[in-house]
Amino acid sequence: MANREELAIIRNARAGQVAAQLELGKLYLFGSAGLPQSLPTALHWLERAARQDCPPAWQLIGNHIPLELAQHNATAVAQWYERAYDDGSLHAGLVYAQLVLDPAAAPSQQHPKAVQALEDAARAGFPHAQWLLSQRQGKQSAAQPGTRSAPSNGTARPAPASGAAERPSAGQPGQERARRPQGAGAAQYAALDEAWTAHRWDDYLERGLPQARALIGERGEQGEMRRFAPDEIALLSRCARLLDPALDGVSGLPALDAGAGAAARCQPGEPAVFWELAAAEHDPHAQLALGLRCARMRVDGRRCTNGGATASGPVADAHVPHAQVANFKKAIRWLNLAGEQGLAEAWYALSRIYIKPEFSQRNVADAQRYLERAAEMGYRDAQLECGHNAWRARRENENNDVRAVYWLQQAAAQGSPEAVELLRKIAPRAAAAPYTETGRLLASHAEALAAHPLLAARIELAALFDLSRAEALLLDVGAADQGHCLVIDIRASYGRSKRRLVMVESAQQREALDRIVRLFEQVDCGPTGPEGNYRQRLYRLRTLLNVAIPGNDADGGADIELAA
Repeated sequence: MANREELAIIRNARAGQVAAQLELGKLYLFGSAGLPQSLPTALHWLERAARQDCPPAWQLIGNHIPLELAQHNATAVAQWYERAYDDGSLHAGLVYAQLVLDPAAAPSQQHPKAVQALEDAARAGFPHAQWLLSQRQGKQSAAQPGTRSAPSNGTARPAPASGAAERPSAGQPGQERARRPQGAGAAQYAALDEAWTAHRWDDYLERGLPQARALIGERGEQGEMRRFAPDEIALLSRCARLLDPALDGVSGLPALDAGAGAAARCQPGEPAVFWELAAAEHDPHAQLALGLRCARMRVDGRRCTNGGATASGPVADAHVPHAQVANFKKAIRWLNLAGEQGLAEAWYALSRIYIKPEFSQRNVADAQRYLERAAEMGYRDAQLECGHNAWRARRENENNDVRAVYWLQQAAAQGSPEAVELLRKIAPRAAAAPYTETGRLLASHAEALAAHPLLAARIELAALFDLSRAEALLLDVGAADQGHCLVIDIRASYGRSKRRLVMVESAQQREALDRIVRLFEQVDCGPTGPEGNYRQRLYRLRTLLNVAIPGNDADGGADIELAA
């Protein structure tokens, strides 16, 4: 509910006061204690203020009202994005170009200022602008492969707003400000990218830190009217990493050693300001760093005692009030935002928060859900923990060992020695004679087995996965195949056997297993099927190969040791 001050603003806005309309639009744009955030309502009041020639109103529209909302009334609102672009907003220029440019029209019939706005946004690093520009250029070259069309003088465009004649034209200062990224600024950001890629941290700070401080100054002067381009956001985020380097595991990147010069260049509170501005502009690495700082922990959940997600440093606590107090509510918000942008580490950090005893909303089920989400996105530590959890829960559901092997295989593929060691215990490869002698029959009796494809396929399985005689003859191939492993379980037909897992370790094994599974796809592998019961299968094997097969029917089951 609106408070007394907000009610007064609403009354004055309805009475037509431009200052009240602007203030009310800002309240709805960002939300307040008494008024909820509502972008359509914010656009309504900001547009009313813009009609009274209020520059902050159209700058807020251009910088904060998204394309999806502007498209509902494109003809009316395009002029405000155009004015904001003339004032130097590349965000507004990109939306303006998308509102004005017609994808179905010929390139020569497009609005030149909108094309220029799209090119400026692409040069500033906006990915969507770069994609739109490449699509436009591809369509232009396909339409006229050998010629260039002259610009048309009769291009269609939205009706100009009142007072449009007074706005700067293409060669006046307003437009020059909008085109800054294509000149010296673009070259500076290219040099910074080169220094970052080459790991020249001191060089990057020497070039980039003055620019980052200049951006902070501009934001302080212009407030919400100043939005950062992607190159500027990356600059703030990278400078924060170099000035606040002890960020173990943030975004999967190790702490950067920028040398002693970084601490000397850093001003108190500077890294936190860089993180906050970059996070507000949706930089996922900054959002992850802020979430960890609010939770006073590292990615793996270990508590930090020297401030934020840092381990040490002279400025670690200087910019963090109440350094020993964790704010899990804010941490969850930032980590959710980072996770939604594709950072698996953010989901893993959330899982650590939800199992903390000191967290008032501790929830093991939510922690497991976030953990599995991080594991599905490829985070090794999450995959290893999912494997451990599934293996410990195997007594609740015996198929949990299949899930454990899956996650441990994923972690082992990323170089986890602990996962490799646990896999040896969960799914050991049998080496005793009863598990290897059946597979050897394939090479020496290939001609005899050629007329019996099902039996030949079973002997091939024994050779590939070291199966015993009973396992090879009784295995239900389709049910045993789990994709990443085979579940060898013949207890229903052969009571002396033990259930065990065998991993599929190579592409050749996977290809052969797929072929054998297709062969048995329409076959009943039970005792009532065409292969008969175990005695019939064993008799067929002995008479066909005309050999006395060594080994005891116990099949060496005691030689396999499973992890307790």
